[in-house]
Amino acid sequence: MGFENHKTVFRSCGILALITLYHLNPVEFAYGRNIASGRHDLELVKHKGTFKSIESKNGEVIDCVDIYKQPAFDHPLLKNHTIEMHPSSNQNVVESENDQITPYLQEWHENGECPEGTIPIVRTLKSVYPRKAILNISIDRIGHHQFGAPTGHEYAQVTFNGGKYYGVQANINVWTPTTYSSEYSLAQLWVLSGEGENLNSVEAGWMRDGYQNSGCYNLDCPGFVQVNRRFALDYKINRVSTYNGPQFNIPITIFKNKVSGHWWLQILNTSIGYWPDSIFTTLRDGSNTINCGGEIINNEAGGRHTQTDMGSGHFPIEGFKRASYFSNIKYMDGNGEFKDPEQLIPYATKPSCYDLHVGEDKSTSSGTYFYFGGPGYSDICQN
Repeated sequence: MGFENHKTVFRSCGILALITLYHLNPVEFAYGRNIASGRHDLELVKHKGTFKSIESKNGEVIDCVDIYKQPAFDHPLLKNHTIEMHPSSNQNVVESENDQITPYLQEWHENGECPEGTIPIVRTLKSVYPRKAILNISIDRIGHHQFGAPTGHEYAQVTFNGGKYYGVQANINVWTPTTYSSEYSLAQLWVLSGEGENLNSVEAGWMRDGYQNSGCYNLDCPGFVQVNRRFALDYKINRVSTYNGPQFNIPITIFKNKVSGHWWLQILNTSIGYWPDSIFTTLRDGSNTINCGGEIINNEAGGRHTQTDMGSGHFPIEGFKRASYFSNIKYMDGNGEFKDPEQLIPYATKPSCYDLHVGEDKSTSSGTYFYFGGPGYSDICQN
């Protein structure tokens, strides 16, 4: 990918933290958690609206749920919502003609597929079958401020701001970081607008956690409308990168449909679903800040810094095939065109634990990129 001999450049731009406020207009609802009578060896109850269930080879269960009975429509603002099955085509967004995303990333489809008019939702408890990494969209209400972080959260990110943005896309390198207890490690894109109580955010990427996360992820809480019947959120990714070996990255795009106003999510150029325009306040007019990067939770178990990995668990100085990266970072302007960001500001909460290096290489397919991550607790990373 041309990363080995890159020139490291630090440019100006603003940095914001990950996991952000997601204020819904105008109501709030409780965090979503799946519970099975306090035991970890019982399956969850079948989702409402299930037409068919598929058991994967590792024992996890996928419910094929009526598309109009998915959790999104538990949101009071979406009671009479009409589903948009595809984004409008008047924008410079590539759409895959043949949906090859599931065989590429997930194996549950080997035992069947969900019929038309349904979407797949994972049923089995997270704690029953360990996972390597999952694709993730999040709805969370953990607040943050520019150049700051809530207690226990650590970041290595870039931000670009100062304009009006209608989308973002990047290739995100996928790894299986080591995590501990209730901690998690994620890499994702954030599209934000507003500040404080008026902050709106949509987020997408991959994560690994200790299966005790708080907040709302994927389809656990209402708000995200899924339309793709071949891809299950919250299900493990088959292909991941290996140290000094093959690398695997996932192209992810978030963009605002000019016609409907909905914010769409694409993975591997395949439309997965969208966040409806009606649940937003400030994001209705576009985004003023884009974040890209990694985040971990540091619970300081035993009174010391966590050993939870960010990214590959290796510092960005190790470069390609060793460190995690984002590449080909672009934003969508008001004309629906994707462009390279002019300014980036790198931000790392604790560079001795998790760091980041920004680069640009127009001579290769890497485009605007950065390496990020680290191992956590070490001789140079203490409290």
